Amino acid sequence: MSLEKHHGGWVIILSFIISFILAIIPLPTYATVWRPDWVAMVLIYWCLAIPQRVGVATGWFTGIIHDVLSDTLLGQHALFFCLIAYISVRWHKQVRLFTVWQQALSVFVVIAVSQLINKWVYDIAGSYIQAEWSFIYPAISSMLLWPWLFTLLRDLRRNRRVF
Repeated sequence: MSLEKHHGGWVIILSFIISFILAIIPLPTYATVWRPDWVAMVLIYWCLAIPQRVGVATGWFTGIIHDVLSDTLLGQHALFFCLIAYISVRWHKQVRLFTVWQQALSVFVVIAVSQLINKWVYDIAGSYIQAEWSFIYPAISSMLLWPWLFTLLRDLRRNRRVF
């Protein structure tokens, strides 16, 4: 057990709050299907950066909050955020060695899988009305925005000494 005191918990919480705001902010109809999965990207970053503090329990908790904010089936986002957190924590040592663009491809794969699970849940509930392949659009936009989000959160983590 580590006797070190953790620093910067407020930075982690603030980054999740901002990601929730970005996730629920209204967008034009044509842009809604392209909305990046902000909460998942922030979760992936913190699971890669400090897996001893942010993990599956954080994924579940942020998923429940996301379900309440987006008025979806309770536990739906919690399910795939737990999956995202597990994959990120499990492979954090390998993914941290990747370049930023290789990490972006990893983010694409993880978010695409979670979006596919999300689509299946909607299909089972009988309420999914989007086109067949539109579930992949958030993964594409998340992949394209990952390098900037990664750089922003990394610099914030280093400047505020979050560990």
